[in-house]
Amino acid sequence: MQVVPDNRAGAGGTVGIEIVVKTPPDGYNLVIGNIATLAINPALYAKLPYDAVNDFAPITNLGLTPQTLVVSPSESYKTVKEFVAAAKEKPGQINYASLGTGSTSHLTMEMFRSAAGITLNHVPFKGSAQAISDVIGGQIALSFENIVVASPFVKSGRIKALAVTSAKRASALPTVPTMQESGVPGFDFDSWTGYLVPPATAAAVIAKLHADITRTLALPDVREKLVTLGFDLVGGTPDAFATLIRNDLARFGKLVKAAGIKAE
Repeated sequence: MQVVPDNRAGAGGTVGIEIVVKTPPDGYNLVIGNIATLAINPALYAKLPYDAVNDFAPITNLGLTPQTLVVSPSESYKTVKEFVAAAKEKPGQINYASLGTGSTSHLTMEMFRSAAGITLNHVPFKGSAQAISDVIGGQIALSFENIVVASPFVKSGRIKALAVTSAKRASALPTVPTMQESGVPGFDFDSWTGYLVPPATAAAVIAKLHADITRTLALPDVREKLVTLGFDLVGGTPDAFATLIRNDLARFGKLVKAAGIKAE
């Protein structure tokens, strides 16, 4: 089977994901959606060119990638508890980087800040490269970075990782504790990425696509590659993926409203 990627960048993934809404529901047009396009953007933007629930039929959740709490090597704290103590001593004086207002890294820090009862100063960047560069250089104290981005810098010693946001330790950074292990009870957050098709796609076609993708994810070389990239593989049912999308839509809707976050 031949697969032809059609990468469409722009508007936080909106441009690419919108295309599949207008394609024939024949099983030949799939879209890779993620937590930003399907759960966060609907919470941030009053008007989107798609409905995250009704305009797509989920096939499977490819996998999970936790965020990693990373700090500058120049900072003295080595654990989450030490950082929280420092933040409480200097409320609003510690700067953290995000990949932009309303980004996953921004919302993850809002979740952490609320759970820990601390006040921090948000410095939004336009993407990961500059944000993590300024953390490495010591201009910014810390940031939440996707583990795919963070792990090479952590492994090379250029940046310190205090914790990962998943409920269990991540295979990409197995020595880094979870937020729960680090004294933040109930903290459990993973980004996710999965396959979807237009909603009118026949059930039999969705079942066939699910079976084919599941079989592909079980191949040793495919699993090895995805784990190397930082994924904890899932490959669950269409119904399980649909439930995840709905739950995170509600979750981020509440978070964005409570924090008063406005899209730029």
